[in-house]
Amino acid sequence: MDLIVAKGKQSEKIILGIDPGTNISGYGVISVSGNELKLLSMGIFDLRKDANQALKLKSIFKQCTAVIEQYLPDELAIEAPFFGKNPQSMLKLGRAQGVAIAAALNRGVPIFEYAPKRVKQSVTGNGNASKEQVAGMIKSLLRLEILPSNFDATDAVAIAICHHFMYKPGQETTGKHYNSWNSFISNNPDKIR
Repeated sequence: MDLIVAKGKQSEKIILGIDPGTNISGYGVISVSGNELKLLSMGIFDLRKDANQALKLKSIFKQCTAVIEQYLPDELAIEAPFFGKNPQSMLKLGRAQGVAIAAALNRGVPIFEYAPKRVKQSVTGNGNASKEQVAGMIKSLLRLEILPSNFDATDAVAIAICHHFMYKPGQETTGKHYNSWNSFISNNPDKIR
């Protein structure tokens, strides 16, 4: 759904980045025209008030859908779950990610998935960068005066920027890509029961 600006100018693309979480999920929306990046919105879905895991997942779906309907992104970039020591935490995080993916696929938005180290590497040049370093680069890249104090929001913007840097249509990407339920299922048979 590229919007052609004017003859001879680059088309604009809207990218939604999601940093999934079970208590707080971050989101960031950027527009890209050529190599010009512009922040449209960033914030968090605060899920701490929801009484249980099912309500948190419902809230993620509703809030992600609302952001998609407001900004009409061309693509969604999401952080892939990382392998931690706590299987229960990984399961919850995977569910949060899955619900955000479902919200995007439900609206026909293609999904691209990036590992946390890949995001940090593409934005800062260091795969082990701190959240503060990522936020600092976001501020610099987007020429912002201030940033929110919540790193989930800046991480989500970093995921969107990573996607801009990494994905070139027609070329192989280092992230996973889903453009339909069928492609998600075929790439994730272990998530289907």
